[in-house]
Amino acid sequence: MEALLRAVTLAGGQTALARRIGKTQSHVAQWLRRGRVGPTACIPIETAVGGLVTRYELRPDVFGKPPQSGEAVQ
Repeated sequence: MEALLRAVTLAGGQTALARRIGKTQSHVAQWLRRGRVGPTACIPIETAVGGLVTRYELRPDVFGKPPQSGEAVQ
């Protein structure tokens, strides 16, 4: 959840993040309450904050560990 909180802060708030990823503020609030982001939102969030929060931080259970330098991202 720390990663999601950072993404919200970087985006300028829940509404701003939601707008950037094509969701509603209530989606973001729900993720914060549940303590995790829906997997399909991770890459859009990563993109919305310029990669400062990654899909790997948001959902390591889905995306695993970040690739090492030089490895291809799938």
